[in-house]
Amino acid sequence: MPAIIVFQRHSVENCPMNNEKMKKMASEIMDKIGALTKKHGIKMVGSWSVAREHLTIIVYEAQSLDAFLKLQMEPALMKWMAQHTTEIKIAMTTEETMKLLR
Repeated sequence: MPAIIVFQRHSVENCPMNNEKMKKMASEIMDKIGALTKKHGIKMVGSWSVAREHLTIIVYEAQSLDAFLKLQMEPALMKWMAQHTTEIKIAMTTEETMKLLR
């Protein structure tokens, strides 16, 4: 199962550490993300923040890209992503890559 790695950057002005609107939005998403990932059959492996770079990295495992795209279309996530520059990468484990090479 491929990993889906999401890189999200926000501007200094939109940093939840300094912007009350974004802080509230971040809190709301954190309250909803468990139910949303469960609804779409997706596992959030983890998320990390690099505060000084205004960067968040989230790793998901999904049975299909369709399920992941449906998760991303949820209104709460769409609202959040509208405030961020987002990159989405599909990654395989080294074992999965080696199977392709054989």
